Amino acid sequence: QVQLVESGGGLVQAGGSLRLSCAASGIVFSINAMGWYRQAPGKQREMVARISSGGSTIYADSVKGRFTISRDNAKNTVYLQMTSLKPEDTAVYYCNVVFTYYWGQGTQVIVSS
Repeated sequence: QVQLVESGGGLVQAGGSLRLSCAASGIVFSINAMGWYRQAPGKQREMVARISSGGSTIYADSVKGRFTISRDNAKNTVYLQMTSLKPEDTAVYYCNVVFTYYWGQGTQVIVSS
C-alpha cells in the first residue's frame, strides 16, 4: 500500500529554518508530482508547494522566496526547506501525491515569536 512518512518538524524561533522530509513507498515515485500542504488550527488545509515529476515547482505566495521544495527520486523522498520562518507558518505540514487521496500523517511545525 501507499505510505507517506513525514519527518523534520519541530519547534523553532522566528527567523529560523527547518527541513521537512517525506519518504514515499508503494508508488512509482519518479512519475508522480508531489506536494506539501499545511493546516493551521481553525483554518483550512492549504497548498504550500508542489513539484512535478520533471522538477517544475510552484509555491504559495506566502512562502515564495523562503521555502524550497525538492525531490530525490533515488530515495523516493520529497523535501521542503523552510527558511526565515514566521509565527504564521505554524501548522501541521502534510505530504501529498498530487491529484490523489494519498496523504502522510503530518508533522507539526511551531514557530515561536
